[in-house]
Amino acid sequence: MPLIWMLLVIVGAVAGCRIPFISVAPAAYAQLRDANGRAVGYAVFVQDDGSVRMIMDVTGLPPGQKGVHVHAVGRCEASSFESAGAHFNPGNTEHGSANPRGPHGGDLPNLTVDSAGRGHLEATLRRVSVDPGSRSLFDADGSSVVIHADPDDLRTDPDGKSGARIACGEIRRGS
Repeated sequence: MPLIWMLLVIVGAVAGCRIPFISVAPAAYAQLRDANGRAVGYAVFVQDDGSVRMIMDVTGLPPGQKGVHVHAVGRCEASSFESAGAHFNPGNTEHGSANPRGPHGGDLPNLTVDSAGRGHLEATLRRVSVDPGSRSLFDADGSSVVIHADPDDLRTDPDGKSGARIACGEIRRGS
């Protein structure tokens, strides 16, 4: 059910429609693809006062906990997705919500993928914006959202030991 819901959200976002329980149309979206170019999910981003709310649904990924981050470059070249660069980090902090010198602006909670390959994640990014400015996801080279093979330990700089990049989506304006 979450994937169907997310597809409806994405269709609405692309069409500029409002989602009934969100007071504004999504400001951005990302279609996530794996290393083979296969679509594996979507993420939508909504500006909510000084924060950005992200909702993600995926399917077809290996089960388990996966690290998820917004990365600093809006480029997702398969198969390693290294083109997405480092984590989005406008505050020049260290990685992880459990790190006293962190977190990065693009640090997100882990995504749980079930035995059927489905996962759903909702999170609030308090250090980024979809609006213009120094925290904008839409700077000169854009940004992307990346799913990693392993769980993020939420403290180890620079990447939480989250492993290889297994899916990536360039963040695009949604309206």
